[in-house]
Amino acid sequence: MSGALGKKIKVGIVGGTGYTGVELLRLLSQHPNVELTAITSRKEDGMPVAQMYPNLRGHVDLCFATPENAALDQCDVVFFATPHGVAMSQAQALLDKGVRIIDLAADFRLQDTAVFEQWYKMPHACPDILADSVYGLVELNRLKISGASVVGNPGCYPTTVILGLLPLLEGGKALVDTQHIIADCKSGVSGAGRKAEVATLFSEASDSFKAYGVAGHRHHPEIAEQLSAIAGQPVGLTFVPHLVPMIRGMFSTLYLRILPEALDTDFQALFETRYVNEAFIDVMPPGSLPETRSVRASNQLRIAVHRPSPGQLVVLVIQDNLVKGASGQAVQNMNLMFGLPETTGLEHVAVLP
Repeated sequence: MSGALGKKIKVGIVGGTGYTGVELLRLLSQHPNVELTAITSRKEDGMPVAQMYPNLRGHVDLCFATPENAALDQCDVVFFATPHGVAMSQAQALLDKGVRIIDLAADFRLQDTAVFEQWYKMPHACPDILADSVYGLVELNRLKISGASVVGNPGCYPTTVILGLLPLLEGGKALVDTQHIIADCKSGVSGAGRKAEVATLFSEASDSFKAYGVAGHRHHPEIAEQLSAIAGQPVGLTFVPHLVPMIRGMFSTLYLRILPEALDTDFQALFETRYVNEAFIDVMPPGSLPETRSVRASNQLRIAVHRPSPGQLVVLVIQDNLVKGASGQAVQNMNLMFGLPETTGLEHVAVLP
């Protein structure tokens, strides 16, 4: 494949003006095997990328262009950092030209089109392509991703919840009660995107803390679909997201009932063994209390396992919602798709303070 042979991977980004788009640019501009070829924005057509994002001065020389003028069909891979519905409307034309696709929205996350239409209020434009797409959680689908033409990058909340539960559910025998899983999750304001909305204004979000989507959130069916497939049975999930007054970061606390037959399990050892070879998952020492600042701007996800009582398990999971929860994970997928070590261009140390 091109990456493995040393040839630069020609990369295009559709919708590069949002937070996931600029994270893609930050990561890809330093990737040794990537040639940034095209970036699109109808509204900012002709504007230098570095004018919008001055942190990229001296690193990205591209200008935004309309999709029609961006020569996306000349790329090896195109990332869609766009609203839901955009990638599926353009997928077939790109695939016909041999271009691979990584979608950071929801178009290729849910295999059940009826569920997709229920939550995203639009018909799915290419169910045949969806059927051949791969859910891009590397630690779950590594082999499938390496041969995929279309990857649906997981949502940020699902990444933390699924990876926090994976060792407990896989292997055909769950160790916890799959009908009473509670995921209590918090995200920084950047998770809402760069669009202007009253709820994410500084005066609204700062000095406050609130739950949202309690009656239903789009990430719930995504999490439930993946967990049910892992466990081999439908799961019962209570998922409550919260908005916290920080720019970036995500903290998911998972509450679980240990099954009677699993009471003798060493859960710390279970997690350490499952993730020992995963470069971007850090199972912390017993008793650890992870902080979101320890993963800021990195592709690292950290897990701490606690057992406050013999029958209860609490799993703490943190990540940067814009990196491992979005753009970093997308680059990790690209590396696999092009035969590169999946850590390539992603070994940034978290930023402190």
